[in-house]
Amino acid sequence: MLETGEGWDVLAAETLKTRYLREGEEDWEDICERVAKAVATTHEEYIEFFNLMVSKTFLPSSPTLMNAGTASGQLSACFVIPVEDSIEEIFDSVKTAALIQKTGGGTGFDFSKIRPGSCSPVASGDVNASGPVALMRLFNEATEVVKQFGRRRGANMGILDVSHNDIIPFIKAKSTEGALSNFNISVMVPDAFMNLAAEGGTDEIWNAETDIKVGDIFSEIVDGIWRNGEPGVLFYDRINRDNFTPALGDITATNPCGEEPLLRFESCNLGSINLSLFVVDGKINWDLLRETAGKAVRLLDNEIDVNVYPVQEIEKATRKTRKLGLGVMGFHDMLLKLGLPYDSTEALELAEKLMEQINWAAVRESRKLAAEKGPFPEHESSTWELPMRNAALTAIAPTGTISILAGSSAGIEPVFSWVYRRTQTVGKEFMLVHPLFEAYFKPELSGSDYYELLEHVYTHGTLQDMKDHEIVNEEEKRLFRSALDIGWKTHIDIQAAFQRHCHAGISKTINMPADATKEDIEETLIYAWKQGLKGLTIYRTGSRQHVVLSLKKSGN
Repeated sequence: MLETGEGWDVLAAETLKTRYLREGEEDWEDICERVAKAVATTHEEYIEFFNLMVSKTFLPSSPTLMNAGTASGQLSACFVIPVEDSIEEIFDSVKTAALIQKTGGGTGFDFSKIRPGSCSPVASGDVNASGPVALMRLFNEATEVVKQFGRRRGANMGILDVSHNDIIPFIKAKSTEGALSNFNISVMVPDAFMNLAAEGGTDEIWNAETDIKVGDIFSEIVDGIWRNGEPGVLFYDRINRDNFTPALGDITATNPCGEEPLLRFESCNLGSINLSLFVVDGKINWDLLRETAGKAVRLLDNEIDVNVYPVQEIEKATRKTRKLGLGVMGFHDMLLKLGLPYDSTEALELAEKLMEQINWAAVRESRKLAAEKGPFPEHESSTWELPMRNAALTAIAPTGTISILAGSSAGIEPVFSWVYRRTQTVGKEFMLVHPLFEAYFKPELSGSDYYELLEHVYTHGTLQDMKDHEIVNEEEKRLFRSALDIGWKTHIDIQAAFQRHCHAGISKTINMPADATKEDIEETLIYAWKQGLKGLTIYRTGSRQHVVLSLKKSGN
């Protein structure tokens, strides 16, 4: 049975009930009131923050919505926890991650300091080293245990430098579906490696200790992505060109979805502007967008001061730089309201302008806050010339659950399908029709034609192959192109357009069709690096059995 527009309301209501409502709360307004009271410092701020959230023009991330004004009080979504090469430090990291995940935060780890699996003794001990992959299993199991205590599934990012001796076992660590199920994994690669991969230097020895060639490593990465979308790839030099506090060290890890590169023990508060609500009479209200970005920065900055941090090291590192992650959701919905196809030149130009304006407004507000409350403590040693309250301000998160609450498309992703099945969000299955798709076609078509259209899209994931022009015309096909109708270069170009004016990174999936070849994936990785992405995830349709979004199962 397909849910129409009301299905979105049912899904949002279930999500509210299972994840966000606290004792005594009945609806969305109650949540907004609790959060606004917890983070506002004046009555004026309370009114401002409440209105931002209740209107759904801006939403903070899930940990803030769940924990603000409660005994937990942990508001951050993103954390990076160092992993050192001793038994004591490893288990300290496991404990810190468990405390974070219990409150809904996600953790990223760079395992590159762990010596390779061999007979080499672990530092400060006489047991044999087990290597990064074995240690990741330990962290994975700890996350599995913590799931029993929280409302939100724990998530990890495991990262290994491409020069590590165990890079091949790491790349293959998730080759069997279900292995390390609480981890995303990514390989950290420098420009030197990508240059060789791009310029035919695949026969060059990359690691003299193991005699492994550039081509051997690159092929394994490509094979893994083709097989099931793992590993992701992170571009080290591109990430560190935007390290605003290089005196504090290099950035070697990100949060679980890759959009927030952070230093050791740093955390970051995320929040997203709902772009779909800024289209009025077919035009974008740019003044309101800039004003909203400024208010959102103030709310997120306040969170740093009222936050209850899991451990002291995190509080110390976070307050040094006061990083924020202001992002967006509803980009594809905005395009639909403007009548622009996702893969149009106009959409690409708009993507860059949107992020430029949001970033500009965020920087302006951070300077105001620096004048009011003082700059971030590490400002003098940073790359910022003028006083800033925050070392970094913008990042684009996937917005999986908060986009359900907002009733918008997720992040900057194109709509997966206009009709689809959604699982895992609240432990139930929902078959959903996109509200803007329904609003466009339902009044235009007879009942039988409309349901024929829904059934076709639910089965095939597209309306591009429909031959009956009485149901959809070419212009409608052009506008209603979904994720798999859009070429991988457009996916990357849109991400790159947003990245040019984004301080941190961007969580986005580069969708590829089932018949994509390994050569296609090689080309995609090199193109993404050349376009200035900080990292990427590629998913070839059908390469996994268990996915959150899917089409009609055969036989249904």
